[in-house]
Amino acid sequence: MVMPMAEDPKKSMFPYSSTYAYEAFAKSCKSSYGIEPRRHWITTLYGGHDIKRVLKNFASNIIFFNGLRDPWSGGGVLEDINESVVAIVAKEGAHHVDFRFATKEDPQWLKDVRTREISIIKMWIQQYYKDLQNS
Repeated sequence: MVMPMAEDPKKSMFPYSSTYAYEAFAKSCKSSYGIEPRRHWITTLYGGHDIKRVLKNFASNIIFFNGLRDPWSGGGVLEDINESVVAIVAKEGAHHVDFRFATKEDPQWLKDVRTREISIIKMWIQQYYKDLQNS
């Protein structure tokens, strides 16, 4: 997988800094592993150029939680795709905050997110058993 990365030493907390150059990356792969990287393999395989279309046609029973304090949220799924591919967006949230252990200090919005996630998953499970009985 090709994932361009580089750090700015003036902006990064990481001491090592470099600039990304695909040609150097490809040469390193060839030298180390004897292969040439497939630059666009991820988007070819998973259809990342139109993720909504891919999810609509090939996905089910997924909850995408995105907290808008998370810098990755801009690349996330921020709206429902269909009944079973659901987006939950929290203005105050951050990366995977809904997965952390619940504490009595959790804000109400986070408790509400978790309650909604549990409700959605219960609905999927109930539907599964209903479909199983009818088949």
